[in-house]
Amino acid sequence: MSNAQAFTTAAMPLDQQLVLVTGAGRGLGAAIAKAFAHAGSGLVINYRYSADAAEELAEAIRARGGRAAAVEADVTDDRAVDAMFETAQEEFGMPVSTVVNSALLDYSFNGEERQPADEIDYDDLSEQFRGTVGAAMNTIQAAMHGFREIGSGRVINIGTNLVQHPVVPYHDYTAAKAALLSLTRTFARDLGPAGVRVNMLSGGLLRTTDASAATPEGVFDEVAAASALGHVTTPEEFASAVIFFASPDSRAVTGQNLIVDNGYVMR
Repeated sequence: MSNAQAFTTAAMPLDQQLVLVTGAGRGLGAAIAKAFAHAGSGLVINYRYSADAAEELAEAIRARGGRAAAVEADVTDDRAVDAMFETAQEEFGMPVSTVVNSALLDYSFNGEERQPADEIDYDDLSEQFRGTVGAAMNTIQAAMHGFREIGSGRVINIGTNLVQHPVVPYHDYTAAKAALLSLTRTFARDLGPAGVRVNMLSGGLLRTTDASAATPEGVFDEVAAASALGHVTTPEEFASAVIFFASPDSRAVTGQNLIVDNGYVMR
């Protein structure tokens, strides 16, 4: 492929793309899927347990003239992920052009319920690594055949601002996201020659998702007060920023981490 052709595929408009969002049956993943649907992208709505919610979201998108399919897969299982990509190709007749890794193993964002540093077990970290780094590796590797067919690809990993500002003892979650940030950069370097851009968006506390439903209200108030823009980020605000990294406007951006938290953390 010539440089000119590679540039053209990297500039693929959002309404010509097929986007796979992991963990899109609920919470932040669902908000991201809705944002892409609004931009006209085809959507593969991945879920593991939230079948009803994922199917309802896909049906709502189709009812508005969009393209969407809900596909079940445990993203920690590489064979299930391979099958999901095959299903997506068959359903839409085109390869996935953008992957958003937003799936999260069951986790409660309540610092009072998390294990402190002198009590946490390595198995807790290992489980988060499996669900964060392992799952991202599975989806990226499964996407590569389609990316090479297209001549470009986008990977958008979801991180956390706790890597930069670890104010809450989410040791397992934060360690896994830090590893995902490293993977984002090393994969960006390795896959760049194939036209694949790999970036991360890191949020803070979101008002509100299933994971943050257990967060005490006082914590939301503290985060809002400490944020430059004076309020807690919503899933919809975060999802809007995700769109940039899949759009032609980001074709010269890779290996980057954008913090989206209304100015709570500035790096």
